[in-house]
Amino acid sequence: MRKQAVQVNASSAQLTIGVVAPLTGRLAPLGKPLTYVLEALAPQLTHVRNGNRRYDVTVAVRDSRSDPVTAQQAVRDLVTLDQAHIVLTMAGTQVLPAVADACEELRVPCLSTTFPWQAYVHSRGADPGHAFRWTYHFAWGLDDIATVFSRMWEQIDGPHTVGCLWNDDLQGSLLRDHEYGFAPVTSARGHTLADLGAYHEPANDFQTQVARMREHGAAIVTSAATTADLALFHHQARRAGLRPRLITCSRWLTYPHTHTTTAPDIHAELADARVATLVYWSPNHPYRSSLDGTSCADLAHSYQRDTGESWLQPLGLAHALVETAHHALSMADDPTDHASIAHTLAGTTLSTIAGALDWKRGPTPNIALLRLAGGQWHPGPKGPSLSIVTNHDAPGIPVTGELQPT
Repeated sequence: MRKQAVQVNASSAQLTIGVVAPLTGRLAPLGKPLTYVLEALAPQLTHVRNGNRRYDVTVAVRDSRSDPVTAQQAVRDLVTLDQAHIVLTMAGTQVLPAVADACEELRVPCLSTTFPWQAYVHSRGADPGHAFRWTYHFAWGLDDIATVFSRMWEQIDGPHTVGCLWNDDLQGSLLRDHEYGFAPVTSARGHTLADLGAYHEPANDFQTQVARMREHGAAIVTSAATTADLALFHHQARRAGLRPRLITCSRWLTYPHTHTTTAPDIHAELADARVATLVYWSPNHPYRSSLDGTSCADLAHSYQRDTGESWLQPLGLAHALVETAHHALSMADDPTDHASIAHTLAGTTLSTIAGALDWKRGPTPNIALLRLAGGQWHPGPKGPSLSIVTNHDAPGIPVTGELQPT
């Protein structure tokens, strides 16, 4: 087990914030925003003031290696060896629920993000309405994604028959769910969903799905595919003489495709596709950090300056994770007591750099919602650039471009 500890105070720590992050493995590109935020906020985490008490703080980071089993061991090490009072995590369809389950079992407060709340609940073997005792999450719902995607489809006339390129795993099964998936939202808006057929990741052929796209006359495609799989589908559709007027895709396509793969052919294919996606954070969001007043634009600029890489949407959520943890430790009746911290999280309302978080008004216990905008990737000389093309459900976020069908 690899361990990285960010010692933010030389004195003996009385409180420990534990972090499970994908420092290595296939999710490592998505772990960079979290490790960057921890380093950037280290000066603000030297201590926590709780009433008239002052507590020194240590931040202990352990590598999930992008693997759920390793992630659970990381939690055990954080709790038993590092004596973590709260655990933070983000990223990973299998890894994130594994961390949350381990925290629930070990009775340590956990805060997570970047995962639709229905997937967070279902992947842990629960139904909406179930109240976890120790684990809390903030994100958006599948219904929120469906609404934003529908609004972008409707910028191209409509209503539409939309081809659904969904896998045979958790994402696909939830997106197909007649109660919690896309259908309740999209059908109410007049759209027809045509399932192109489940596929296994990673895919090596989409001929069947392309044929069904032709059969249903679907000019728009929606998906939750990986970068490589979506590029393969688009390539095979073009070779068959089909060109979707718009592709909306969540999950990996919320990140610039140049960040998640180095393959030039994938870059070219997805630049041509002009994929639209959900936007949960950007430099244009009008929020500030509750810790130091940093604006979204400031955070994105600093990340690009310090890393030489493009800003990523999880950057703001990683910052909000740390803000919320700091808030919980400063507001808990007893920040050394796990139950007291968990109780504080359950009643938290906080304005963060990712927006307002309110666990008292979530769609189900343990959840705080973030508002979504819609964006589209536009090719440019420095790589793909994300423009916000609809803000109907988040009117405070400025529109920065127009949707461009292919």
